[in-house]
Amino acid sequence: MNTKLEAANTKPEAASRKEDTASGQSSPVHSMTGFSRISGRISETLGYTLSLKSVNHRFLDLHMRLPGGTESLEMQLRKVLKEKIARGHVEVSLSIDRSTRVEAQYNEGLVAGYVAAFRSAASQYGLSGEPDLNAIFRLPGVLTGDARNSEEEMQAIEEAVMERIEPLIVELNSMRSAEGSSLAGELRRGLDRLAGFVEQVTELRGDVQKVYFERISQRLAEMLNGAIDRERVLQEAAQLAERSDVEEEVARMRTHISHFESLLQQGGEIGKKLDFLLQEMNREANTLLSKTSGLSGNGTHITEIGLGMKSEIEKAREQVQNLE
Repeated sequence: MNTKLEAANTKPEAASRKEDTASGQSSPVHSMTGFSRISGRISETLGYTLSLKSVNHRFLDLHMRLPGGTESLEMQLRKVLKEKIARGHVEVSLSIDRSTRVEAQYNEGLVAGYVAAFRSAASQYGLSGEPDLNAIFRLPGVLTGDARNSEEEMQAIEEAVMERIEPLIVELNSMRSAEGSSLAGELRRGLDRLAGFVEQVTELRGDVQKVYFERISQRLAEMLNGAIDRERVLQEAAQLAERSDVEEEVARMRTHISHFESLLQQGGEIGKKLDFLLQEMNREANTLLSKTSGLSGNGTHITEIGLGMKSEIEKAREQVQNLE
């Protein structure tokens, strides 16, 4: 039996991703998009093609396109795929290729019966003529292909597919890993830009708090019109300004960025965790914007920075949707 793998690289993985994680080694970041295909021949007249195609999905969703009579093979394929792939919509397609050189045969007993019935009817009714083989061969069940050993053929195909399915999954995961690595690089560059925005807010934070304090002090003084002690007004203004400080949002944003980077370094099945972190980052950016809304000077600058943060977070969320 000659089997040909049409994928670019079929080197077996040294160990599964679960084993890597258990041993403390980082696992690759996998995208959920990939494709691989294998083709082989059982004999000169019988071959097969098996392909795997995956796209993003919330869970592992296996969709089988197999010919009839392969129920046992389907169960085996599902078991192996569940062990090797964590998430994604995976389409498994198997087609059987029969060569056009298969010899056509006819049912001798059935043909003999048709001929005998024709001649018997012709003799009974005094008709002349000979049976038409073209017409007889068009009758149901007369002309057939070589269907012998079909069970043996299906068993051979099942064995061939199961022999090659793991290298095929390795190639699929290799493509998913290559795209996942590219996505991880994009995410890290986005994190760098996000961290830069955070540092800019840190630098401007003191000036913005001072502007907010002066604004609140002025408004309180105008409202009270000197009716209460000025020191008391300043104390109240200072408390309001402190509650409007963005220090907590900046600190939490730094924590989320650090956690995000550690998950990328860890690898494996991290898509859902990263998506949750990005939701938290977006919440902090929204709070920062609400605290600095309407402030002049550097407050306006922080608003622009906050919008830049939200843009980077949204880009990252789109990319994370395709990570396993």
